[in-house]
Amino acid sequence: MTHNPIRVFLFVNGELPEPDKIRTALQNTDYLIAVDGGLRHLVNLGLTPHMVIGDLDSADPDAVQRLRLIGVEIRTFPTDKDETDLHLALDAALELAPDMIRVVAALGGRLDQTLANIFLLTRPDLAEVDIRLIDGHSEVFLIRKSANFSGEVGQRVSLLPLNGPVTGIHTEGLRYSLNNGTLFPDNTLGISNEMNAPTARISIQSGLLLCIHETRSVFTK
Repeated sequence: MTHNPIRVFLFVNGELPEPDKIRTALQNTDYLIAVDGGLRHLVNLGLTPHMVIGDLDSADPDAVQRLRLIGVEIRTFPTDKDETDLHLALDAALELAPDMIRVVAALGGRLDQTLANIFLLTRPDLAEVDIRLIDGHSEVFLIRKSANFSGEVGQRVSLLPLNGPVTGIHTEGLRYSLNNGTLFPDNTLGISNEMNAPTARISIQSGLLLCIHETRSVFTK
């Protein structure tokens, strides 16, 4: 039996500078989740989510009611809660056992929210999922062992160690290469590298390495 990959897109209430890039990347079988005020992005794209989730303090109540009337699942939580709306949305996405999660418009806006969104990538239950934060300009993902991605020569790639040093770093396809290198959180060595080939590969021995890739396309491998 052939496995049909489950792709989940979570739309957050951050900045989305090039929404058409997201629209063209979507497939009819994708599962779309509006994360509170991120519903506005789906509305602007003329798309209907499969689920709306959050405390709904920033979502258009009329839009939410219209979706409720046509049977869209609405999961409402109290404003006073311990988790952010995106945290709850990731819980919901994982219920689907997805192969891939893309978090749209989770960058920009409030700095605390952006950092929290990035740190959510370190959740242990996301370790086996291909998850990236995207906005059409950049993709942000966590490297736990290795990662391959494609792009164009000259595109900026920054590598940031999280939760402590990252050791045993090997890079291929980047202008400034590392061979069994180490990056430390209090050092900026990994900032503003760039691709010098159409594909890049990064592997590490220990730690958590955040990759920020400036890209023109929504999907890279």
